[in-house]
Amino acid sequence: MTTTRTIAHPSTSTQNASRNWSQRLALGAVAGPVLFTLAWLILGVLSPGYTVAGTWISPYSAITQPISGLGLGETARYMNSAFVISALLLLAGVVGFARTLPPGGRPVARIISAILLGLAPVGLIIIGFFTLETPVRHLAGAMLVLATPVVSFLVTGLYLRSVHGWHRFGSGLLLASPITLVLFIVYNLSFSQAAVAAGHGVAGLTQRVLFVEILGWFVAMGWLAYRQTTEALETTRYTSLR
Repeated sequence: MTTTRTIAHPSTSTQNASRNWSQRLALGAVAGPVLFTLAWLILGVLSPGYTVAGTWISPYSAITQPISGLGLGETARYMNSAFVISALLLLAGVVGFARTLPPGGRPVARIISAILLGLAPVGLIIIGFFTLETPVRHLAGAMLVLATPVVSFLVTGLYLRSVHGWHRFGSGLLLASPITLVLFIVYNLSFSQAAVAAGHGVAGLTQRVLFVEILGWFVAMGWLAYRQTTEALETTRYTSLR
């Protein structure tokens, strides 16, 4: 009787290990936004208010106040930590996403897409370290988070349309780019420092809608990368056992 043994090729085993690692990284794009959203939801209820530029703003309202207001006062240490930790998770997710993509399109386009997508989590880190008390740096971080996705979604969407299994998501990102632009404009039109200080307006609401829309696409991106990598690994294992 002849016994047949299946031996995995060393290069295949190495590739699978790399895919597994990248797959786990991709989930950072899910965990980061979830952590960030839970942080502002919970801390928004707990915050008694905050002081900025010598003005005491209270009560804290998610409708009128920006999320950054939670980075001051009693909730400061928790919200600013959430900014940074969420950003690091999201940045890991972007790296994992780029590494799990199958071959297709121009390699330079993949690199550019990953760099552009990585600007949003970098912006969150800046916001976490520089609060509303340092407005110039804080605003720079906010622009990276809220404005760059208009470009990063467009560039990444165009690239993904040439990658197998990602065409539909790429088309979704092409739609997300103008939607993000419209929401960004609405937020800027609704924002007024005087109104925020007086507890009036809807700037807090429009900002949160913009955050949820942007981060929602990152969550979808990370989850799709995880799921497709899982399917690819299962196919590879099945083929190696035949």
